[in-house]
Amino acid sequence: MKIGISCHHTYGGSGAVATELGKALADRGHIVHFINRSAPFRLGTFSKNIFYHEVEAVHYPVFECPFYSLALATKIAEVATYEKLDVVHAHYAIPHALSAMLARQMLEESCSDARCFRLATTLHGTDITVVGADSSMHGAVRLAINKSDGVTAVSEFLKKETVRLFDPRGEVEVIPNFVDTELFYRLPHTREIREQLELDSEKVCIHISNFRPVKRIRDVLKTFYTIVQRVSATLLLVGDGPERSEAEVWVRENGIAEHVRFLGKIDDIVPLLSVSDLMLMPSGGESFGLAALEAMACGVPVIVTNMGGFPEFIGNGKHGFLVELGNVGRMSEKALELLSDEKKWETFSKNCVEQAHKYHVFRLVEQYEVFYTRLVEEERGGKKGKS
Repeated sequence: MKIGISCHHTYGGSGAVATELGKALADRGHIVHFINRSAPFRLGTFSKNIFYHEVEAVHYPVFECPFYSLALATKIAEVATYEKLDVVHAHYAIPHALSAMLARQMLEESCSDARCFRLATTLHGTDITVVGADSSMHGAVRLAINKSDGVTAVSEFLKKETVRLFDPRGEVEVIPNFVDTELFYRLPHTREIREQLELDSEKVCIHISNFRPVKRIRDVLKTFYTIVQRVSATLLLVGDGPERSEAEVWVRENGIAEHVRFLGKIDDIVPLLSVSDLMLMPSGGESFGLAALEAMACGVPVIVTNMGGFPEFIGNGKHGFLVELGNVGRMSEKALELLSDEKKWETFSKNCVEQAHKYHVFRLVEQYEVFYTRLVEEERGGKKGKS
């Protein structure tokens, strides 16, 4: 099958999932074409079945914004025509699904059976809960959903939110996020990594995000502040975003700067997870929470908020703890409970790895293959019925 994938190329869960899906599909013999502004950050090395097409947006002085959505639509139409794509998989309703929908309209008059692609859309979260919830964008998101041939959501939580906010005409299928457990596992030898990070024997907490307000970085810092008063610990902060500067000021003003490492954006996070004892994710809204699943695959218990997609794959008191939003005291208490009890930590760590294996990429890629096949067969069946 020939599959086009359009996704956000930047640091974040949706781009990571879309890229890993494309790589897994290529490994299984499918031809995959990434159509993006830049190469996805996890695309990695060359593969004979993977191709990348760069979208160049035109800047025109009359308009404030570049025509990226239109440029993306034109590029999708071009690739679909010459590469004869069977499916275009858009990750996020806006701009990707909307641009793919427009691309199909561009081809409507001239396309043959070989060139008309089916449109699959995966909803990841903020396209529904943030962008779609904005009244100025609601109609555009609903159109993108309803004009897709098939729609998936990464969690039951997101499916319910999509139905509640948009009342889509078709069914929304849940295919959860996944992790490649052959890449994400706890490295057995970490002394060199600890030396590079100037770590001694202290406990290590980690937080990975894009430092947006929804990630609640201040709650991470407050929780760690309590932890470091009781045990020797270091906090690794991975990623970057609008709240990083404020976080740097906060740790200096509260006297814990020497215990916090701001590492910025790092593609290969397995070494960091391999030296970590606990992940803190007090997010105010995660439709799934891929970073938590990747941490679990590396044997890192997680402490997260009891909302969004977290409860669907994190067992409270088994893989970590689910706490109420903003309850920094409870989060600190549970963190200290795990960091102070080696036997309990080992049990939780083992449980995390076992749970992550249930979300291995090759289990979930099969669901996407079935999904694509159904869309293509429905189209063929529809054309037969008309003939």
